[in-house]
Amino acid sequence: MSSPTTAGWFGPFGGRYVAETLVAALDELEAAWRDARADGAFLHELDRLLSTYVGRPTPLYHAERLSDDVARTAGRRAGTIRVWLKREDLAHTGAHKINNTIGQVLLARRMGKPRVIAETGAGQHGVATATACALFGLRCEVFMGELDVARQAPNVLRMELLGAQVHPVRAGSRTLKDAMNEALRDWVTHVRTTHYCVGSVAGPHPYPSLVRELQSVIGREARAQLFAATGRSPDAVVACVGGGSNAMGIFATFVDDPGSSAVRLFGVEAAGHGIDTNEHAATLSRGSVGVLHGAKSYVLQDEDGQILEAHSISAGLDYPGVGPEHSFLRDSGRARYLAVTDSDALAAFSSLARTEGILCALETAHAIAALPRIVAELPERHEGLDVLVSLSGRGDKDLATVRDWRERTGAAS
Repeated sequence: MSSPTTAGWFGPFGGRYVAETLVAALDELEAAWRDARADGAFLHELDRLLSTYVGRPTPLYHAERLSDDVARTAGRRAGTIRVWLKREDLAHTGAHKINNTIGQVLLARRMGKPRVIAETGAGQHGVATATACALFGLRCEVFMGELDVARQAPNVLRMELLGAQVHPVRAGSRTLKDAMNEALRDWVTHVRTTHYCVGSVAGPHPYPSLVRELQSVIGREARAQLFAATGRSPDAVVACVGGGSNAMGIFATFVDDPGSSAVRLFGVEAAGHGIDTNEHAATLSRGSVGVLHGAKSYVLQDEDGQILEAHSISAGLDYPGVGPEHSFLRDSGRARYLAVTDSDALAAFSSLARTEGILCALETAHAIAALPRIVAELPERHEGLDVLVSLSGRGDKDLATVRDWRERTGAAS
């Protein structure tokens, strides 16, 4: 079941709701991407960089102790659940974001754009954009909410060391939504010389499809790796969802492959302090259809259509919208979306560290926290269940947040 029905649309979601100033730039980007995809030299250079610079393919790891822990929590016998982690944390810069930025910055160079701008929340997309710009010698400027600048200080320093200029955004909630607002305003002003490197499967057409294709390497690799290890497809694929690029990257192969229709897809959003409060980022669980950042999708909004502030302990999930393809997958029933609270995500962060020796990003910790609930929904199989998880990034950037939480709650050392 392929999602797009018309260019730029995923069922009733997507489109291009932007100022007239940006229409020509989006048309230019769409044409450039179409030409690049048909250019063997461009694709060869992209593949070469993903291999020699990014470090692909990233490993697929059977997390045996985590698997048994998940099985016990879900009321299943040890050995009946196999959790497989697609290790995007081991890619250069420490997250999946580099897959997208290498491709987009290559495209910017091809289009003759000397300046690249980006928005970032957790900082990983900003770091990945700055990294790609340093590699190709392009000017880079990153917009980041002031609150995220404070809680993701290590990534701010990394961006600056890579030569990027970081602009703290002091408007609104001072988080990812506002950073994207400022990036779009900047692009309108400098559209002829600037490429906007959008970091997720959000925004106006062609970004949701462009970013999805650049991230789909995750799912292609994982499917082949798991088949080599087990001889079968996974029973479920799981990923955290903010805007949703790592999730669409690992979902894409299974959405489009008719032979994978039995593979269940699970996205995990941020429930913050609880989805029945006003402090969460569970767009697909509690949102309604609206327009945000140039696309029609589910958003968090009030009765008058005003965008609400989102909350998550994880800066990368702290967004009141979601990519339009996720909205399509939700409404079509092809994917199911759950929500995990801050406290449960932090507990899962600790659990993965102690069972497998892996410090994951707090974004990824939401997906880990949902695993017992997901396993409980899956039918038992005599040969056991294989659950594939996108480990979207590493947790270095979140250590101060985890430390503060432990101090506030008195969590055991």
